[in-house]
Amino acid sequence: MQVTTKKKCVALFSGGLDSMISMKLMSDQGIDVTALHIDMGFGAKKSKKDLLEKRATSVGAKLRIADITEQYIKDILFTPKYGYGKNLNPCVDCHGNMLAVAKKVMVEIGADFIVTGEVIGQRPKSQKKDAMKIVTEIGVGIDDVDLVLRPMSAKLLEPTKAEIKGWVDREKLLGLSGRNREVQLNFAKEYGFEDYETPGGGCLLTDIGFTKKIKESVKFSKFDVEELSVLKVGRHLRLPDGAKLVLGKDQKDNETMRTLELTKYNVMDVVDVPSPLALLSSNISDQDRNLAIKIILTHTKALASNKYDVNIAGTIYSDSPFEAKEATREYFVN
Repeated sequence: MQVTTKKKCVALFSGGLDSMISMKLMSDQGIDVTALHIDMGFGAKKSKKDLLEKRATSVGAKLRIADITEQYIKDILFTPKYGYGKNLNPCVDCHGNMLAVAKKVMVEIGADFIVTGEVIGQRPKSQKKDAMKIVTEIGVGIDDVDLVLRPMSAKLLEPTKAEIKGWVDREKLLGLSGRNREVQLNFAKEYGFEDYETPGGGCLLTDIGFTKKIKESVKFSKFDVEELSVLKVGRHLRLPDGAKLVLGKDQKDNETMRTLELTKYNVMDVVDVPSPLALLSSNISDQDRNLAIKIILTHTKALASNKYDVNIAGTIYSDSPFEAKEATREYFVN
């Protein structure tokens, strides 16, 4: 008796509806699906692991998360071969990089092909037909382009290895193009999907405010994983000698800031007076340190006529706040 080995795929999984439908189309055809969520560091400000696990399970897939933040910053963010979108989003290079990561995982787990939820014409830069061809070539190599199946637009594209070999029935795939979401929403209703990421995925690199903070940051220090984690919290100030001060915006911010693994910043707060938590560059001039102390005090209910203690990495300093918050405005980056 001949035993047929179940075919496997690695599916790029954003958590959104297109990738969920793509994976469902695979699992419904008996394919063993690994949902690969690639964390580049510029997505949600908090972990979505539990949500992603739930969504992957709902379409019959196993979740795997790959954190490539360090590699992405080093190799892609500042030197994209195919340029940026509207802000600091190198979409073509980014998507190609994701496919390269997926190919490595495919080889590692012995999978047979790669699936993505891309739809022709849905994104202005990376999902035009010619751009998708480039994305595939830079991701998996010219000789392996047939490894990448896009179930949402498959009928508008050349048949891939999975279809040619009969692992996947092409007639059960879709032929979508453009930004209309009616078909996807109908599938969501049919499959009972109620929880999925909204289109766009919340990439911080498409946010003009966040990209301004990145561009400002790189003028003063090397941009790395630590700097990225700091950019995701608080309000940022740049002091005259180049130090950065970050003030927590609320209790949630304060709690997040306490959990960060920091080498370039010290934690700073006011003793015996409710205050925002702050992060302050560790390599700092006396002038910037003294200014930072006055600024954090000014953002409390401390009185300008009194002196207060401020704790910076275990060392206590004393000073008074400015008379009004207006005196601190010129230092804010955002």
